Amino acid sequence: MRVVIQENYEKMCKWAADYIVAKINGHKEDRPFVLGLPTGSSPLGVYAELIRQNQAGKVTFKNVITFNMDEYVGLPHEHDQSYWYFMHDNFFNHIDIPAENINILNGMAEDPEEECARYEEKIAKCGGIDLFMGGIGVDGHLAFNEPYTSLTSRTGLRALTSETRLVNSRFFGNDPEKVPSLALSVGIGTVMDSKEVLVLINGHNKARALAKSVEGGVSQKWTCSALQMHNGAIIACDEAACGELTVDTYKYFLDIESKERL
Repeated sequence: MRVVIQENYEKMCKWAADYIVAKINGHKEDRPFVLGLPTGSSPLGVYAELIRQNQAGKVTFKNVITFNMDEYVGLPHEHDQSYWYFMHDNFFNHIDIPAENINILNGMAEDPEEECARYEEKIAKCGGIDLFMGGIGVDGHLAFNEPYTSLTSRTGLRALTSETRLVNSRFFGNDPEKVPSLALSVGIGTVMDSKEVLVLINGHNKARALAKSVEGGVSQKWTCSALQMHNGAIIACDEAACGELTVDTYKYFLDIESKERL
């Protein structure tokens, strides 16, 4: 696992965006680059920087296929809190990605289980995900894989905890009852199948989750801890999120990341 510590949120996002651009531009396989994407507040700065670099001609998304992590059940595309709407408003509408290359779970599907199986099959048909970017919740959940979700889980229907609905209520007029209680989400196993996983962790409120991701034992209580078992896992974080790391861990990653990468 790599832990890349940046001074602040803006520098964290710039580092992550530069890393993604380098991976897309360096892709040599005879198939599109497959990129997994999250929603939420953490990736907004990364999306803004990717848009800037795309519009500046430094990267193109014409040969990129994307798969989003999750979607609320019961929200149509046009709902301003659906993740379909979020992704188009904050990213897809501003870059040169072909519409047919965008994949987002359908929260209005008549058969959610069939929709999730279809999603897994399409990921496989595309050759798997090259890089999955993600963020985590204050309780360490990755995508909508809440605490105690199996670390081998696949894409499926997820019940959201009261805490998650409370945190997300800021987008629903501060009313947790307006937040859907169910979502469709890729599984931890789905994410772990990716060649690389890049997780963004920023802010004091994520400090415990970062510590559990890096220093804690691997446990389904903290689904983010599964990253310890991925050979291509990278955590990009800001200083504010490092408050609960031990001094030795903090110094180690600052030292090792200052060396020239092979």
